[in-house]
Amino acid sequence: MTKIAMKNWVVLYTRSRWEKKVDKLLSDQNITCFCPLVKRNRKWVDRNKVVEMPLFNSYLFINATPLELTKAIQTNGVINYVSHCGKPAVISDKEIDRIRNTVRVYSDIETLPLNDINIGDRVKIKNGLLIDHTGEIKEIHGKAVVMIIEKLNCVLTVKIDQNQLLHA
Repeated sequence: MTKIAMKNWVVLYTRSRWEKKVDKLLSDQNITCFCPLVKRNRKWVDRNKVVEMPLFNSYLFINATPLELTKAIQTNGVINYVSHCGKPAVISDKEIDRIRNTVRVYSDIETLPLNDINIGDRVKIKNGLLIDHTGEIKEIHGKAVVMIIEKLNCVLTVKIDQNQLLHA
């Protein structure tokens, strides 16, 4: 009697903006995959449009045997699998269900990278109206921070996007 290889959920790392393409290519190979999508409003000069964007940039999940994982790695657009201690990082069915339910129930969700900006850091604004001003981070709210800029003998509190900041 042969042992049937177990299927596990693993995370694939894909080329940038290839998540949906890789999802389609893997589905065409009969590999079970899950690319969580969220609807976002996108603005162009001539119109606004609601588009489906991957929740996790450059990542998607597959439920595969070791043989299917090897096949998936060879698929165009796949860079590698996410590993832990040299082996594919396994995600539980419970976590996959939690992600599915979150995407289904909540319409306004996004992932935010863990940034190296912390409360108390002194930072410098790198662009915009307040370019080159320095200040101290007081609060962090998702992508935005509240910082204190000391100028003209007063304290100016500004809520600014983290992407506009550099460590001072």
